[in-house]
Amino acid sequence: MDTRSKEPRNAGGRTRAVVTAGVRGLALSVVALAGSITLFVLSVVSIALVPLGVGIVTTSWVLTGVRAFANWRRLVAAQWCGVRIPPGYRSLPEGANPWARTFGMLGDPATWRDLGWLLVDMTAGFVTALLPAALLVYPVEGFALAAGLWRAFTDGSRVGWWYGFVPVSGQGSALLAGLLGAVLLAAAYALTPPLLRVHFLLTRSVLSADRGELAERVRVLTETRRDAVDTSAAELRRIERDLHDGAQARLVAMGMDLGTVEALLDKDPAKARRLLAQARRNSAEALGELRDLVRGIHPPVLAERGLGDAVRALALRLPVATEVTVELDGRADAPVESAAYFAISEVLTNAVKHSGAERIWVDLHQVAQDGGLLRITVTDNGRGGARIGAGSGLAGVERRLGTFDGVLAVSSPVGGPTMVTMEIPCA
Repeated sequence: MDTRSKEPRNAGGRTRAVVTAGVRGLALSVVALAGSITLFVLSVVSIALVPLGVGIVTTSWVLTGVRAFANWRRLVAAQWCGVRIPPGYRSLPEGANPWARTFGMLGDPATWRDLGWLLVDMTAGFVTALLPAALLVYPVEGFALAAGLWRAFTDGSRVGWWYGFVPVSGQGSALLAGLLGAVLLAAAYALTPPLLRVHFLLTRSVLSADRGELAERVRVLTETRRDAVDTSAAELRRIERDLHDGAQARLVAMGMDLGTVEALLDKDPAKARRLLAQARRNSAEALGELRDLVRGIHPPVLAERGLGDAVRALALRLPVATEVTVELDGRADAPVESAAYFAISEVLTNAVKHSGAERIWVDLHQVAQDGGLLRITVTDNGRGGARIGAGSGLAGVERRLGTFDGVLAVSSPVGGPTMVTMEIPCA
């Protein structure tokens, strides 16, 4: 009985996966053709205008759009088929002018890989994305011919229609077309999800670095190490500043008040009591600031309860209604949890400050692949327009995640909504 009850569920799940892969392939084929052609033409025109000066201003914006399009494809490749495509872009200096940004991007081999990928995406990528959908839809024509629709395409005396390799001229050949349609439908049931994966494997083969894997890994590690060192130094300066300007100043003031109380204890007890009350308030405020400082270094709830409860506690302190969904199997390594927590905190802070959102949704779940992947999605219904750029909070989040080989992707059309997706390997 258990076996019989599981089979329909498995068949239903497989059918949903096949149909989903076909629909996704159709959507990808449309996006691949329209998006790739548009971005490639804009890129070529903008780069051609660089000698005239106009391209120096426009090229960085166009190439940023190309990178956003490629990063979106990397994101759906990981979400839909588990194909991870590392970005490998060289970082640009903070606050770089248009000249430095344009020539920095043009000097990055990843930029030319992106442009080559646009050519592949509008041709072979379009075909490989459309194939899963075509394999699902084409059998319908064979069934329609077998049901009698062949009469609309032939007068019965000659071949009026070809279905695949079957010439349809009568009911008998129409039934053969229906049989071929059934074979194609069975093939679609088995091959549609793998065919969609082939599309993303093709994307990875073009977007991945063309140099040796070890050399590329060394370059990425060098950049992320530099970013990690800079981040650590900035964090130490922040802690020192907060201690000096906050708790330390209050403790010094409290010590001075206690010294004055000691001198006034016999001469003016009333004033001594007021100073004692003030010293007690300074003590409480210094303790609160120290707790906030410790929470900023590593929240106790994160160490004690894990990432899910820490994010829920963070959401409760926000002035915007925030819904948190957590589906985690166990806990990741402490550094990964810490990086994820502060990345979420930064994204939520940006949403509260700049989006004008009335509601925020946070989703945390694990993907069982490549040793485990922590995927975080933060969505708000604000005005949109967020982007990853020099000086933005999201650029800092991207650097923080890069230390752990993490990926950040942003979808934020003008008018909203904004969706920020982060992926971090659990180990």
